[in-house]
Amino acid sequence: MSFLEELASVLQKSEAEVEGFLEGAPKKYRTYKIPKRTSGFRTIAQPSKELKEYQRAFLKIQSLPIHNAAKAYRKNLSIKDNATVHKSSRYFLSMDLENFFNSISSDLFWRVYSRHFDSFSGQDKRVMESLLFWSPGKSNKQGLVLSVGAPSSPLLSNFFMYTFDLIMSNYCDETNILYTRYADDFTFSTNDKNILFSVPEVVKGFLEKCFGRGINVNKRKTVFSSKAHNRHVTGITINNNGDLSLGRERKRYIKHLIFQYSINKLEEGMLQHLQGLLAFSNHIEPMFIFTLNEKYTKELMLRISEERHV
Repeated sequence: MSFLEELASVLQKSEAEVEGFLEGAPKKYRTYKIPKRTSGFRTIAQPSKELKEYQRAFLKIQSLPIHNAAKAYRKNLSIKDNATVHKSSRYFLSMDLENFFNSISSDLFWRVYSRHFDSFSGQDKRVMESLLFWSPGKSNKQGLVLSVGAPSSPLLSNFFMYTFDLIMSNYCDETNILYTRYADDFTFSTNDKNILFSVPEVVKGFLEKCFGRGINVNKRKTVFSSKAHNRHVTGITINNNGDLSLGRERKRYIKHLIFQYSINKLEEGMLQHLQGLLAFSNHIEPMFIFTLNEKYTKELMLRISEERHV
């Protein structure tokens, strides 16, 4: 069965309907920008409602290899699992990829895809490309890339990085280093002093080997740390006892929001944000929730969690 036939079967549509809808799909996105944590903006391209349905159908029929080092976008895994791998290490290196999803062009994707699977027919390749890739330019001739907002992009990015994760993990196993990847964030850790300083050049070499110059490290986010200082893994602090923590600053911020809520001065629109922070806290450091219950009363904390935001 061809890819087009499988997709049409899942969608319960005719092949002609599917092919007709996907003909202009790379342009069926709504774009907007959100601020990055440090500086600049990230462009989000949201597929139309119907295109999302098509992309979710793809997720039902796909079978793509994902390496165990990849911790993001996988069922029953979270940033907590990513950080837990490294909690007993003394020395850390964090690295970040530049403009990750939008750097995965259709041309680069097919180059990677051909290492794992036989080539598609010309028709199936066109269908899959139209289904999964966004056209940021005025015409498709300017190139197609993965979008940050498509439900299919997380899986495709993990598959795309499979070979890199494999050779990076093999290198780290041989050099007594732990390696995980959470989306575009790499974390390396070890108890052997100084061996991490050579890793950035190794990463650069492996990226070139796998993707030419298509995928690049964001050098501004390459950070070394050790047990003598705060160690952070994808937003989670690891304290000197090897326990996962929210970190002092985040705890202070949460307490500030709870106090504002208690005196009816929490800014409009911040309730959902506070509820999300409390859910995250309960996942990462449940004892912190216990201390909040003691400090602010269980009744107040229950009211925060159950109040509906407008």
